[in-house]
Parts: sequence; structure tokens; C-alpha cells
Amino acid sequence: MTLLAYGLYLILAIGMTIWVAWTLSTNGKIYLIRCFGHDAELATSVNHLLVVGFYLVNLGFIALALSGAGTVKDAPELMRFLGWYVGLAVLVLGGMHFFNMGAVTRHGKKVADWVHQQAPAPTPDPAPERIVARTRGDSLLD
Repeated sequence: MTLLAYGLYLILAIGMTIWVAWTLSTNGKIYLIRCFGHDAELATSVNHLLVVGFYLVNLGFIALALSGAGTVKDAPELMRFLGWYVGLAVLVLGGMHFFNMGAVTRHGKKVADWVHQQAPAPTPDPAPERIVARTRGDSLLD
């Protein structure tokens, strides 16, 4: 019964982590673009970094929570086990989401301004070389 409990916990917790990360990354892109001063490239980069960090923290938490779990002997214990550990994983997911939203809201525009100040100024493209069409009468020595 313990193996079943652990398996169900992993399926539910990892499944929720993947779904939440996907939902937040796809629906949060417009929010990030606005928070970062309409810099879509910076917002996309930060969005990807947030997803990676989200996975690392949540999957690490799921593994640590499972390592401290005890044995499950019967169906009522299975339900309590899943309720406790899945509920804890959901709270961590929600807490991370609100932490990230607060940090982006508070610091997004400042970060965008800083990144633009640090970036080197774009250099103009050199003038394209002039291409001269040759005619039959032109010498190759010209």
C-alpha cells in the first residue's frame, strides 16, 4: 500500500507542477512583457528562467517530502497521506507563484531599465559594398 501511495503522490504532484508551470508561462507572458517595459525579448527570457526555477524548487520539494514520508497500511491512511502531501505540494506551488508575481511586479521595470543601461549601444550597419555590373566591353583589369 505504501508503494501505491508514493506512486499516486508522485503522479499527482508532478502532474500538477507541470500543468501549473505551463499555465503560468503561457498566460503570464503578456503580464511579464508589460512589467518589463514592453521588452518582449527580456520578458520571454525571464519567463523561461521562472519556469526552470519553478520546476527545480517544486520537484526538489516533492522529492524531499517523499523522503520523509512514512508507511501507509490501509485505504484511510492512503487518503490522509495523499491529502497531506498533495495539499502541501499545492501550497508550495501557490506560494511560489505569489512570491514570483510580487517580485516581478515590484522589480520588473527597474530590471528592464537596468538591462537596457548595461547593454551596449547598437552599432549601425556598415554601408553595403557597391556592386558594379560589368558589360562585355569592360576589361577585367579595370
